[in-house]
Amino acid sequence: MSKPARQSAPALHALPAYATVRDLSPSHLLGRWTWVALMLLLAWDFSGLDGAVMHWIANPQGFSLRNNWWLDQILHTRAKQLAIVIYLGLLVMVWWPKGVFRQLTRLQRIEIMLGITLSLITISTLKQFSLTSCPWELKDFGGAAVYVSHWSWGLGDGGVGHCFPGGHASSDLAFFALTLPWLNSGLTAQRRTGQRILIAVLLLGCILGLTQTLRGAHYPSHTFWTGFICWSVALVNHWLFGWLAHWQQKRQPA
Repeated sequence: MSKPARQSAPALHALPAYATVRDLSPSHLLGRWTWVALMLLLAWDFSGLDGAVMHWIANPQGFSLRNNWWLDQILHTRAKQLAIVIYLGLLVMVWWPKGVFRQLTRLQRIEIMLGITLSLITISTLKQFSLTSCPWELKDFGGAAVYVSHWSWGLGDGGVGHCFPGGHASSDLAFFALTLPWLNSGLTAQRRTGQRILIAVLLLGCILGLTQTLRGAHYPSHTFWTGFICWSVALVNHWLFGWLAHWQQKRQPA
């Protein structure tokens, strides 16, 4: 009787192509945390803290840090340029992966790039239709606009608008899509990699958002909504790519 064929051991750092369909459902842990984040965000929105924060850091003459060199040139202009470089680097990784990106399938690397791109497009599109003006345009701070909630859709505030959600923070928060292939891995070590990337994206996003708040360009909620929108776009993108991967696997001959 012939011996059964010996199965080769799985690669130590190999990632499963995608998690199970059940794990990709809205009831998954990532989905539940998304709902928690939404509830906290809505609580902030209706608390009135946006206005309180801006009045705390500004005066009737405006925002003293609006033209601060570190905030304007380094954390705004240079940070945006760095984000473009990283984006192009990740694009190259789709075809020529290096380092940890070799752990991902090409489909996962495409997912990352599409998720980042869709997040940026979504934020940019919403800004184009927004009538909400930046805080530094308000009469309270030396401008001509009056405060109107970004929930008052279709109602202008007397300013130029196009300020909601926060565009600058999206240059970092769009990279939420980078975390999901690792966060949804079946390997503990890979999930930890995803968690480290997620923490880095969150910290940098907070720094960029705070930069614009201190300059008077955005309310805190603008950054919070940017983060939530980018995360939601990335999560839906990841879910769809998961279904695509399972569909491809079913089509393969046994």
